[in-house]
Amino acid sequence: MVLKERPSSLKQISRSRTVRRLFGLVWNYRWGCLLLLAMQMALLGLNLFGVAMLGVGIDELRHAVDPAAPEPRWPMGWTPMGIALPMHRIAVISLALLAVALLRLWLGYASGVWFGQLLQGRLVVDLRDRCYDKLQRLNFRFFDSNTSSSLINRIGGDIQAVRLFVDGVLFQVVILVVSVGLFLAYMLSVHVGLTLACLSTMPLVWAVSALFSKAVKPAYKESSELYDSLVERLAESIRGMHVIKAFAREAAEFHRFQHANQRLRDAQNSIFAKLSGFVPLIVLLSQANVVVLLLYGGTLAMRGEIGIGTGLVGFASILGQFSGQISGVGNIANSMQQCLRSAERVFEILDEPVQIHSPDHPRAFGRLGGEVRFEKVSFSYGAERVLEEVDFEVKKGECVVITGPTGSGKSTLLSLIPRFYDPGAGRVLVDGMDIQTLDLAALRRSVGCVFQESFLFSTSVAANIAFGHPEASDAQVEKAARLASAHAFIQQLPEGYRTVLGEAGVGLSGGQKQRLSIARALLLEPAILLLDDPTASLDAETEELIVDALRGAMRERTTFIVSQRPSLLRLATQILVLDRGRLVQRGTHRELAGREGYYRNLVEVQEGGVWDGEERPDEGGLR
Repeated sequence: MVLKERPSSLKQISRSRTVRRLFGLVWNYRWGCLLLLAMQMALLGLNLFGVAMLGVGIDELRHAVDPAAPEPRWPMGWTPMGIALPMHRIAVISLALLAVALLRLWLGYASGVWFGQLLQGRLVVDLRDRCYDKLQRLNFRFFDSNTSSSLINRIGGDIQAVRLFVDGVLFQVVILVVSVGLFLAYMLSVHVGLTLACLSTMPLVWAVSALFSKAVKPAYKESSELYDSLVERLAESIRGMHVIKAFAREAAEFHRFQHANQRLRDAQNSIFAKLSGFVPLIVLLSQANVVVLLLYGGTLAMRGEIGIGTGLVGFASILGQFSGQISGVGNIANSMQQCLRSAERVFEILDEPVQIHSPDHPRAFGRLGGEVRFEKVSFSYGAERVLEEVDFEVKKGECVVITGPTGSGKSTLLSLIPRFYDPGAGRVLVDGMDIQTLDLAALRRSVGCVFQESFLFSTSVAANIAFGHPEASDAQVEKAARLASAHAFIQQLPEGYRTVLGEAGVGLSGGQKQRLSIARALLLEPAILLLDDPTASLDAETEELIVDALRGAMRERTTFIVSQRPSLLRLATQILVLDRGRLVQRGTHRELAGREGYYRNLVEVQEGGVWDGEERPDEGGLR
């Protein structure tokens, strides 16, 4: 009961709004993020302290070797009181550096563990849950318009990329700003002129980063779309492998996949090429500062204007880390583009409106009787009209067969009863109640659906039958299976009802899958039973088994069947003929077979003129 696939309906989200949404996402985990930032700041502070102490140690050694050299400057004007011997001071410095290293080791481990727990254990998991929950509540129009491969990529890879905003962008930017500020303060405290000279290339670094970010934005969009296409091609090939092999098209399909794979490779290579040129350029601009330090800073050290350890060596160490942070701008820009594209795709799902939902104050009802009425119902998909003012009434317990040419709206009509779609005009009523006033879940539990393609889950036979009613007892499951004529073949399975089925019920015949689907629908004891061409693609013997199962399933239920098969047409108490979305004929078999039109032509083609408008006494369903 689906409409044909159409282009994606997901709406594009502006970049500025995406960034605001990402900040809102991080705000939900603010305390964990603040703890992580505190750890990172502590690590940064310990790093600066270690650099300063190393410089003091070098100056202490130099002063010990050459008493005429300037005395070392300890951090923040502090000097170890009561320690006169240079080697004792150096021992204190060594112990301090060891303590700093151990503390950094512990903090690095703790922050790494917390990073994993916060991002992978909470943010990613929560975001996946939200997206999957939203997918469960979206209507069939959404899934008609978006491929499964694209949705799987969004919930899989794109959510992982959203995580990059925290650890690859936000944290890196904060650490960059704070560390650059601290490093700058340290360098200015050593020598203002040397600091300004070494940082003269920074404006150029920022300009190059801005140009890079703009250049890779469309490339990331193209890459994500090509990846969706590749996964879709792979999934389609796996599902259709028997067709590929039957027509000996393995080589052709391989070339199609190879072409899609190469297009993705080319798009990613384009990104890598830009990134490979950008990062070394940033490193080059940053390392140019080292040349300035050696020339200008060396001159200042020889003049005695700055120390060797706390001055030149410390300055070189901090400048190297400063350059490293600036070089990281490339990775931040790259992560930002990747994150923004992925975040847009994730937020598109979260922002998609839930068009079909229960009303705020649903109308209460007990067990439905099964009377159904369509009042001038029209339905469109975009500009395409699928149903046009369809009007009919079905009484409780009747069996209605809907037939007509391909594409006439038969399956769509069935889909309106459990509100898989809502009509664009008109109303669908059950027991005199507009179904849009009823609780959606309660309505669907009152309607049993058997689709043309019987989908089974990779679990036990009993669990598949009890899918809509997991609390059902073994006796209830067996009763439903007997009604569906499935009990006999289930008992012959290796473990009976506990037999675990393979993917999509592999190993079962089409008829067996269909009977399990009928049992699954009957377990709910629905007042209304919908069957969308349940005997399509089945052989005559299996079709007869399904028809026998349906005779039992239809008792005391209102049944709608989409079919053109004589075996099912014989079950009808009322036949509806649709053509181009309009109800063109309505009546019993005898009435319609005696009129000119689609139904009479159908009967003549399928029965070779055997049906003459007279009811067959042994077929019990025609009136």
